[in-house]
Amino acid sequence: MKLSDLAKRMVFTIIAIALISILASTAYYRSLDFLPFALGVLIGSAVSVAKVFLLQHGVDKALSMDQKRAAGYLSLNHILRLIISGAALFLGAVGPQISLWGVAAGILSFQVATFNIKFASKG
Repeated sequence: MKLSDLAKRMVFTIIAIALISILASTAYYRSLDFLPFALGVLIGSAVSVAKVFLLQHGVDKALSMDQKRAAGYLSLNHILRLIISGAALFLGAVGPQISLWGVAAGILSFQVATFNIKFASKG
């Protein structure tokens, strides 16, 4: 599947946020104590990148459907993305070696990337 330019920019933003978060946690902890946070950020960022791919695929597929089927399909696609985010957050909450805050930072990078696309295209 070929990614659109917007999706590529979103993935780039998500990866940049992940790297900045990991570097900030490394500077904050100054020891190997940053590893649970870094693992959480990696998991959350992987989920965010997967959500970009799912969104791209869902929109591409919905464009070939009639309006009623497309609305239902996109609703199911959205619920699937929420379930994936919830599963990652649950993993961060119950996993002793994974920081919940790191997972949350990685998952929220999807929303930051969306806002970045919105405001960067206005300029």
